[in-house]
Amino acid sequence: MSSNAEPNFAWPSAANHVTAAELARRQGVQPVASIDDLARPDLFESDDDLDEFLTDVYASRRAGIAWAW
Repeated sequence: MSSNAEPNFAWPSAANHVTAAELARRQGVQPVASIDDLARPDLFESDDDLDEFLTDVYASRRAGIAWAW
């Protein structure tokens, strides 16, 4: 373990600062106009795949709660 408290990275200078709006413009992204834009009905190949995913999510959440106690 190092006793050096200095961070291993350099913070960007003010000259390199770019606003979120500018980053979005550069990347060509647009604001979400509707929640429907986020929908991906074909994300899971089957209902079983969705059920397996949800079971894993719920189990991991419960495991995290149990671990915190």
